[in-house]
Amino acid sequence: MTNSTAFRVAGRTFAWVLGAVLIAAIAMTAWVGVRGLLAYTHLRDVQAEASSVRDDLTDPAAATTAIDEISVDTRAAESLTSDPIWQLAESLPWVGPQLEAVSTVAAAANQVVNTSLTPLTEVASSFELDALRAENGRIDLALFEELQAPATISAAGIAAASASIDNIDTAPLLAPVGDAVTQVADVLTEATEATSALARATVLLPSMLGADDARDYLVLFQNNAEWRSLGGIPGAMALIHTDDGEMSLAGQESSSDYPKYEESVLPLDDDVLAIYTDHPGKWIQNVTQVADFSVSGELARQMWALEHNGDEVDGVIALDPVALSYLLEATGPIELPTGDVLTSENAVQLLLNDVYLRYTVPAEQDAFFALAAASVFEALSDGSSDPVELVAALTKAGSENRLLMWSAVESEQTLIAETTLAGGLPITDEVTTSFGAYVNDGTGSKMDYYLDTDVAVQWDSCTLDESGLASGTATMTLTVTNNAPADAASLPDYITGGGNFGVPAGIARTVGYLYVPEHFELMDAVSTNEKGFGGASHDGRRVLSFSTDLASGESFTATVTARSTVPTGAELLVRQTPTIGDAYSEADFCA
Repeated sequence: MTNSTAFRVAGRTFAWVLGAVLIAAIAMTAWVGVRGLLAYTHLRDVQAEASSVRDDLTDPAAATTAIDEISVDTRAAESLTSDPIWQLAESLPWVGPQLEAVSTVAAAANQVVNTSLTPLTEVASSFELDALRAENGRIDLALFEELQAPATISAAGIAAASASIDNIDTAPLLAPVGDAVTQVADVLTEATEATSALARATVLLPSMLGADDARDYLVLFQNNAEWRSLGGIPGAMALIHTDDGEMSLAGQESSSDYPKYEESVLPLDDDVLAIYTDHPGKWIQNVTQVADFSVSGELARQMWALEHNGDEVDGVIALDPVALSYLLEATGPIELPTGDVLTSENAVQLLLNDVYLRYTVPAEQDAFFALAAASVFEALSDGSSDPVELVAALTKAGSENRLLMWSAVESEQTLIAETTLAGGLPITDEVTTSFGAYVNDGTGSKMDYYLDTDVAVQWDSCTLDESGLASGTATMTLTVTNNAPADAASLPDYITGGGNFGVPAGIARTVGYLYVPEHFELMDAVSTNEKGFGGASHDGRRVLSFSTDLASGESFTATVTARSTVPTGAELLVRQTPTIGDAYSEADFCA
C-alpha cells in the first residue's frame, strides 16, 4: 500500500470514528435532554401537588391520597435521571454539575415520598384530627404512642434527604438550577423541622400527660403590661395535674402570695449575677428577667416548693395573654362569671389594661385573673375546642416565644431544648446568626401596655464561603416608643406605679439587655440618650445593658454593630421579648 493510499484509509477511518463520536454525542445529548425535560415535568407536578398538600393539612387521609399520587411522579423523575448515560454525562465539564444537581434533587424527592413518609402515611390514612379532642378532660394517649415510631423513622429519613440537598455545590450551577436547588432545600428544611417536632411531641406528650405516672406542672401567666426579658412578670400561677391523659386544675395563686426572699433561692451563675444581679432568685415576679427559661423554670419550681412544704413540680410552663388570645380562636368566646365575654379580640386589652381601670384593689384584680384562667382551662379540657385551631394556636404561640416550657426530667428537657419552647439564649450556628433584644419594666407599673418595640437586623457587609457560611458585619437596632396618653400621670397608681420606685407617674422606665451573637466582636454601640451602656458576657455572648426613661410620645433607639470572628449561619435573626405587638423583625440573609 502506498503512502497516499494509507493516508486515505487513515483519513476515512478517522472520519468514521469522528462521525461515530459526534453521532454518539448527539444521541447522548438528545437522550439526556429528552429525559431531563420529562424529569423536569414530573418535578414541577410534584412541586404543585406538594404545595396544595402543605396548604391544607386539616385532613390527613386526603393528604395521604395526594402523597400516593405524588409518588408516581417522584419515581419517574428519579428513574429518568439515574440511568448509566445520565450518570456518564454528570462527569462532563459545565453541564455535569447541572445534571448531578437535578438527579440529586429527584433522588431526594423520591426518597422522601416513597420511603421516609411511608410509615407516617400508613398511620395517617386512618387518622382523624378529632382524635386529639379532649373528652371529659382526658386525651387518649394511644394516638401518640401509635405515631411515635413512624414519626421518628420519617423524621430521620427526611433529615437525610435534606442533608443530601445541602451538600450540593451551588457555585457552578446556572441560576435556574441553583434557584431550584435552594427552593427544594428550603422545603426539606421545613419538612425536617415539622417531622422532628412531631417526633418529639409523640415522645414528650404521653409522659407529660401522665402516661407512666401522675405529673404536676406550674403554669406562669406572664403579664406583658410589665415587661420581663421573656415576656412579662408572672402575675398569676396555676397548678395543672395530669394522670393517664386526664388534666385537672389543682390550684391557683398570685405573685402577691410569694414573699421577697432574703437571698436567691438557688445559686446563680456569675454571668447571670453580673447582668441581672440576684433579683431573679429573690422575687417570683423576676424569674423571667433572665433571658433563659431553663433558669426561670428552676427558680420558679424552687419558690413553689418553698411555699408548699417542699412539694416539687415536674415542670414549669409559661404563656401570656397574647397566646391566650390565640387559644380563644380554638375555644370560641367564653363567658366569665363576672358577665364579661372573653374573646380572641378583647383578651389582651381586658386582661392587661381594662382590669386595672376597673379594679383598683389588687386582690380584686387577682380574683378576676383566676376566674379567667379557670374558665379558659375548662373550655380547653371539655372537648369543645376545635383541635385543628388548637394545634395552630399552640404552634403560633410557640413560634413567637409566647409559650415556654421547662421539665425537671432531664431526658424530656433535652428534647425541649431543641425547640423554641425552651426559651433559650440566642443561638448562632451553621444555619443562623442571632442577636438578642430583651426589655424589662423598671417603673414597677403596668405602663408597658402603652409601649411598643421595633427591632431590625441586617448584614451591613458579608461574604459566603464554599460551605455557605457567612462572614461580615451585622447591625441590630432596637427602638422603644411610649404611646401612653398625654395625661398618663392621671391613670390609676397601679398602672403608673405612683412614683413608688423613684419614677414619676406617667413616665415609663425600660431596662434592656442587648446580646451580640456568639463568635462576634463588638464594633460599635450608640443610643439616643447620654447614659451609655453597661457591659458583661453570658455564655460566650457579649451583653450590653441600658436604661431609659420615656414620657408620652418619646422614643429611645439603640444600635449595635458587630463583626464575625469565624464564619456562621447566613440567616441573621434576633430573639426578642414578646410584647403585646405582633411586629417581629424579619430575618436578613447573606447572599
